[in-house]
Amino acid sequence: MDFLGAWKTIVNMANGIIAALPNLLLAFLIFLGFYFIGKRTNGIVRTMTEKRQRPRHAGVIVGRLAQRSVIIAGILVVLTIIFPSFQPVDLIQRLGIVSVAIRFAFHDMFQNFLAGILLLLTGPFHVDDEISIDKYEGTVEDIQTRATTLRTYDGRRIVIPNSNLFTNSVTVYTAFRMREVQYELIIDYDEDIREVKRLLMEALNTIEEVLQEPTAEVLVTGLVDGGIVLHIFCWTKLLHQAQLLRLQDSVLTTLKDTLVANNIQLSMQTQKILLETIRASKNGLQAEQTPVIDITHMP
Repeated sequence: MDFLGAWKTIVNMANGIIAALPNLLLAFLIFLGFYFIGKRTNGIVRTMTEKRQRPRHAGVIVGRLAQRSVIIAGILVVLTIIFPSFQPVDLIQRLGIVSVAIRFAFHDMFQNFLAGILLLLTGPFHVDDEISIDKYEGTVEDIQTRATTLRTYDGRRIVIPNSNLFTNSVTVYTAFRMREVQYELIIDYDEDIREVKRLLMEALNTIEEVLQEPTAEVLVTGLVDGGIVLHIFCWTKLLHQAQLLRLQDSVLTTLKDTLVANNIQLSMQTQKILLETIRASKNGLQAEQTPVIDITHMP
């Protein structure tokens, strides 16, 4: 056995390691520097995200991405120091070919991931907001990098891909501090419109949840066969669906009591049914109209 050759190989390897020790030490120190810079970047991104009133988990995700980007850059610098022949451009080119194949294979996943990052950064809605998209409506439970989960009003969970939320129109019901609610009444033509409007305004002002500013309005929006159409507009600080349903109950109950107390009649719609009977005569068949039957009912 050629022990002398093996020994020379070991000696050459040891000499190479000893010669590379300064570069290894320098590479280690540089990597530590990039590592601490990455951690610091993570903290800065989280702080900036909180100052811009973004969701907390948005700062966590974006901060981690920034930290990992800095660490990857540090690894490339370290490899260049240890292996002088190594060129990051060559690695990027090789990774580019691989990334094309990966992008085609995981197109939807990457699309949802990027859309999730943009949603977290731009913040069009947040956790606990009530939104609707397409046929789905509910409360935002969580915003992840792949999908957003909604809790519907009847207790179901809907998982919506972030790409859908990013490319389609989304209605955010709780985006502002106030919401306008509308109701409709149809009163009889014989009623005094101005008096009815005054009474309805006084009734609205007695409801605590209805804001005094902006003021409520009662407007005539139509004249129909059944009567005079009144639209009631008022503002409230209640934003969520359950709260608005309770407000609707309170408003309509109060308005109904006011109308009854002042003997104001709501519109009564009448349908006329004309009946015809056929009887035989010397001149042939003849149609004979019977009296009109009125069927009156509430709108």
